[in-house]
Amino acid sequence: MTQIPALLIGGPTLHFTYAGLSILTDPTFDEPGAYPGPITLHKLVGPAVAAADLGPVDVVLLSHDQHEDNLDSAGRALLAEVPLVLGTPDSAQRIPHVIGLDPWQQHRVGDAVITAVPALHGPEGAEALTGVVTGFILEAAGEPTVYVSGDNASVALVREIAERFPRIEVAVLFTGAANVGRFGDVDLTFNARTALEAAEALAGAIIVPVHAEGWFHFSETRERLIGMFEHAGSAGRLRILTPGERVAIG
Repeated sequence: MTQIPALLIGGPTLHFTYAGLSILTDPTFDEPGAYPGPITLHKLVGPAVAAADLGPVDVVLLSHDQHEDNLDSAGRALLAEVPLVLGTPDSAQRIPHVIGLDPWQQHRVGDAVITAVPALHGPEGAEALTGVVTGFILEAAGEPTVYVSGDNASVALVREIAERFPRIEVAVLFTGAANVGRFGDVDLTFNARTALEAAEALAGAIIVPVHAEGWFHFSETRERLIGMFEHAGSAGRLRILTPGERVAIG
């Protein structure tokens, strides 16, 4: 399998090279601070790498724009500098630079085909409060098929995605068990248990957890996630990234 150079910047923000493209997920580059609103979010850790140090970015994969832990102030400013930003149709209505894709809709850029895939930011019916979000599948000749979950908490949707794309080789899962109390103990992103269930649905894919540190409302640590996979005998599938260190995944 061709290796993918990747750099975890922090939270959900991953920079990687794919089919010659410089790609960034959910840009968050603010320093620590509070984001007041109906529910105040607290950022605890700043980015491991500044946006200016990444060089030109060709594509941003934006799971959604409604929450600052997926698109903060500095990340929002960055969007105007990126030639292609893919997100939801709702995001496209709020941010003119975004191209909105419905689930299963494709967009070709260079040698890569990027398909929007469904995601659910909480329990069934959560969209009324958390909004519509999306994930992405990346495909290109000579490259591994990559799944980026976005802020998805639904294992059932992962199973549906895996049926349509049975050759997923790398899965970037947004974990951390994000929880602001809107749905009681039901999390807004994968927790350790549901991340393991998603990994089982994804057969032999390498699992790259992101969105697991840096914000107060992430209710589980990466250590719990690692322990869950270790106890299930699946630790060898995990690729744990250290923020600020570029590595090759594959």
